[in-house]
Amino acid sequence: MKQRVLKITLFVILCLAGAATVLPFLWMLLSSFKTNAEIEALEQSFLPRHPTLENYINLQNNFDFLRYFANSILIALVVTILVIYTSCICGYVLGKYKFKGKNLIFGVVMMTMMVPWSVTIIPRYTMFVKAGLLDSYLSLILPFMFSGFGIFMMKQNMENVPNELLEAARLDGANEFQIFHKLVFPLCKNGISAIAIFQFLWVWEDYLWPYLMMDSEQKQLLAVGLTQFNGRYATDYGGLFAATTISILPVIIVYVIFQKRFIAGVAAGAVKG
Repeated sequence: MKQRVLKITLFVILCLAGAATVLPFLWMLLSSFKTNAEIEALEQSFLPRHPTLENYINLQNNFDFLRYFANSILIALVVTILVIYTSCICGYVLGKYKFKGKNLIFGVVMMTMMVPWSVTIIPRYTMFVKAGLLDSYLSLILPFMFSGFGIFMMKQNMENVPNELLEAARLDGANEFQIFHKLVFPLCKNGISAIAIFQFLWVWEDYLWPYLMMDSEQKQLLAVGLTQFNGRYATDYGGLFAATTISILPVIIVYVIFQKRFIAGVAAGAVKG
């Protein structure tokens, strides 16, 4: 009886927490079909009183949405793929090879996860400006090619790969390059899925670094471009809600693709410490 009451209580709490999380996004979605006058009215309503598609129809006319959207997709995909590959390689080396200084290297990797972003942003900005990479997509890709979180996750996943399997592949004449790409890499799909979701989300929603590094309006990313809806005297809330609603879709799509392996990947990466 106590377990049943506990389950019901937990279910209710989770439902309330889920509703509190989803409600703002649902309000934004419904507001994207409202006019600015209705959004700014003193008497608010959850559902649109006079639904309109003008915010979506005029989105490209008033705001270069497609260009910003394509730029963000490109950078997010490139960075995510690079992080997955580098994390797998580093995790494989740290998880399956024995050499002097391995624990020290892994400790340094863990330390990078504890350093606040605000501490490194000024020296990183200075380095890229002196390197002549201002207003270049390389400045958005190079700093994020390696992820301490990704290396940690993949090291834990690699340790779950049986050493006997690797030895058998070596006895069959496979080199280390073949072992990693054809044997180890496919076995780590759960960890790769978890990294893909986290990394894509982090890059997609990043605002400050693209804002600092990109000067050309045509090269700007969507997170920064959304600020154009904020005028000096007024804000186009309807257009902003419509653009933000569409900008959430890639994150949802990525999660739907990798969700089956996401929880397993996070759990596998947290088992060993």
